[in-house]
Amino acid sequence: MPPILEVRKIVKKYDTHTALNEVSISVLPQTIFGLLGPNGAGKTSLIRLITQITAADEGEILFDGEKLQPKHTAQIGYLPEERGLYKKMKIGEQLLYLAQLRDMPKQEAKIRIRQWLEKLDLMAWWNKNIEDLSKGMQQKVQFIATVLNEPKLLILDEPFSGFDPVNSNVIRDEILELRNKGCTIIFSTHRMDNVEEMCDYLTIINKSQKIIDGKKNEVKNSFKTNTFVIDTQAALTNYPIDFELVATNQLPDNIVRQHIKLPKRNTNDLLIWAAQQTTIDSFQEHLPTMHEIFVKVVNENHGIGR
Repeated sequence: MPPILEVRKIVKKYDTHTALNEVSISVLPQTIFGLLGPNGAGKTSLIRLITQITAADEGEILFDGEKLQPKHTAQIGYLPEERGLYKKMKIGEQLLYLAQLRDMPKQEAKIRIRQWLEKLDLMAWWNKNIEDLSKGMQQKVQFIATVLNEPKLLILDEPFSGFDPVNSNVIRDEILELRNKGCTIIFSTHRMDNVEEMCDYLTIINKSQKIIDGKKNEVKNSFKTNTFVIDTQAALTNYPIDFELVATNQLPDNIVRQHIKLPKRNTNDLLIWAAQQTTIDSFQEHLPTMHEIFVKVVNENHGIGR
């Protein structure tokens, strides 16, 4: 399946600062692609290039197999981190206005607006001004405005900012449903728990350069350290010289959880040794979290670029 978006060796400079240095990414259709990196890494610069707010100094961007052009703007939805709504304008009027800016027929726009307002429990606020809404409700309206024209590519920059846990779950479910219906989503965030839960692919940019790229599960597997988590009825003792105790925690019901690294031996050696001492309640390999991976690669590449 060909990618819906290809970014090829993009370079973007601002005066003496290089924001992006030969960055390339490939985004497959109907996936959620995590665009990650610390503040100032170049993520926003890349998003601005994809949405044609600015232009690249070098490289090219392809959308649906064609060189990115102004005509593609209607097929790309963008929810920026800094929201922008007309505070004195009524919700219904504003959504209708924004829909018609994207050439959506008035009657079709009204139908879609009502459907979305009902889904997100905002129908009663149709004739209220934006300024009368809470921050979270304003975020919902901004989300509706972004997805109303059913874009093929949806770019979300910190989409859960300002939401309580309940409404975060509501928006998460809507994003996943959009993906299931065929939408492709680029998801830029600092919340690694959302990346763990939602992303299929990811890239990490640091100091203007791409440092990690690939399927989320493959990225996680590449950072495995042969460390295992074992829960036992009593603490394990008399460790063999090549077993490394990384961490130990006391759990409820007198269960002891120990993280053990096996640099040379296999898991059977660990299980046999542990079973000779106490009862084993559970055993699993420790996969690094996206938070751990993010911190590790950004710190290791701290000196790359500018």
